[in-house]
Amino acid sequence: MGHGWQGVALKLMRGRDFTFTVRSNERVSEHLHRLTFTDGGMLGTTGTHPTMWVRLWFDDAGRPHQRAYTLVDPDPGAGTFSLEFVLHQGRASDWARSAQAGDTIEATVQGTGFTVPDPAPSRLLVVGDPASRPAINSLLASLPLTPATIWFETSEPTDADGIAHQGTPGRQVVRVPRRDGGAALVETVRSDLPEQLDADSYVWIACDTVTTRTLAAFARKQLGVPKERLHAFGYWRAA
Repeated sequence: MGHGWQGVALKLMRGRDFTFTVRSNERVSEHLHRLTFTDGGMLGTTGTHPTMWVRLWFDDAGRPHQRAYTLVDPDPGAGTFSLEFVLHQGRASDWARSAQAGDTIEATVQGTGFTVPDPAPSRLLVVGDPASRPAINSLLASLPLTPATIWFETSEPTDADGIAHQGTPGRQVVRVPRRDGGAALVETVRSDLPEQLDADSYVWIACDTVTTRTLAAFARKQLGVPKERLHAFGYWRAA
């Protein structure tokens, strides 16, 4: 399958292509499906870093359609990793539901860079949702001794259950219901964040694009968070 103009653009930006092979599938919950893959040589070529993600290519009625997913438990030695799919109506979810061992899918690695703050921040202040949960877990694992507050937007209370290190000293998950296109999350974070922020905190935001931009602008312009202490990336677009 060709990747169209998007694939050409990614190539120009030094994107690297690989083919993944499904090893196993697992329904984690009613809304979450996990697939394990062999990496087609990717991890040995690119290395790994916290919150690392890849672009998968799906066929959508003959047109290329790409979506980004965060690696779960990458193992460079074995050349394996998992991906988690939040199930809803759409081509990517449909593919994940039906994928079987031996199925292959094309992927591109481009734009995924992230450097863990050094020295470690005094506190992680994280905003996300089910789409960014694997990245949240990866970030928390990379700084295991750092206290954290995670504002987690969800339509299902159990969606937050898979966040790593819940209930450990210094780490708190604040569940926020998805309402009014993310407005409830914006209101909650705008209220809570200033009280927890200090000069050595690190703010990490990854939810829908509009909400991410709104909260990133709030952190930068109104709270004065410097760019080296802020990471913001829109993981999806609301229809």
